[in-house]
Amino acid sequence: MRLKIDPFVLALAGSVVLAALFPEAGTDESPIPLGTISSVGVSLIFFFYGLKLSPDKLKRGLSNWKLHLIVQLSTFVIFPVLVLLAYPFIRDEEQHTLWLAIFFLAALPSTVSSSVVMVSMAKGNIPAAIFNASLSGILGIVLTPLWVSPFIEQTQGAQDFGHIYSQLAFEVILPVLIGILLQRYAGHFAERYSRQLSLFDKTIILIIVYRSFATSFHSGIFEQIQWVDIGLLVIISTVLFGVLYKGIGLICTWLGFNREDRITAVFCGSKKSLVHGTVLSKVLFSGLGISGIILLPLMLYHALQIFLVSIIASKMAKEVAAETEG
Repeated sequence: MRLKIDPFVLALAGSVVLAALFPEAGTDESPIPLGTISSVGVSLIFFFYGLKLSPDKLKRGLSNWKLHLIVQLSTFVIFPVLVLLAYPFIRDEEQHTLWLAIFFLAALPSTVSSSVVMVSMAKGNIPAAIFNASLSGILGIVLTPLWVSPFIEQTQGAQDFGHIYSQLAFEVILPVLIGILLQRYAGHFAERYSRQLSLFDKTIILIIVYRSFATSFHSGIFEQIQWVDIGLLVIISTVLFGVLYKGIGLICTWLGFNREDRITAVFCGSKKSLVHGTVLSKVLFSGLGISGIILLPLMLYHALQIFLVSIIASKMAKEVAAETEG
């Protein structure tokens, strides 16, 4: 099977390289107002996210509650608790920063678009995937900051949390609510121009990634990170994905889920949203030199989940095709 590299993954890597070569353009002293652009972009991303949410579809999806409960518990409880178990073994500030980056990844909601695409490819329960990915995104706006905030206080230069939560409410929660309220009147706009809106989302993400890494490179924080640390992050990300994927599968088998529901549970419950992670990191870690490091595990996990789940979904699709022909 021939695997294609996701162009967006390459674009993310390019943003990091640009940040390393030209970090000054991403700092607060830069004449280019990337901070303002990214702030407005974040609000628009969540406004359009709310515009895409259909309250009627969410209501109709409530019946399969066992599947939804497994996905949301995997996303917001099991994954963060697995990483939280390592917290007592942290010995210094560098280890705390790397752990916080992984914990931030663990506390994020599931991704929407790629989860639905992969579930569709593997012939899973597509309506349930749409419901859970959408619900996860809504819950993540509240739950991710609640998980992460107590540990941000222990980082150097921790900020005023009243300011952080007001920024979170203004840039994220309020735009989502406005989008949901206008969904009945302008939801068709979001559906019609979904491809263009996806391109807009990715552009804002690339700007935030560049600015975050530029800030970290400019402050010299990456001088503390060795290649062995990056290799360790790759290994940890792979292990976490494997544990979640296999664990959710075993739980689904124990509960007697059918094939379609099991596929939806393992795909949605083990994935993490790059969109939510990038934009929430801008709010939660704004002004901290570690923002680039915080995004590193998320970017690695994003590439990893696309690679592994694509292979798994393709294999499942072939199995279904073989069974149908047989």
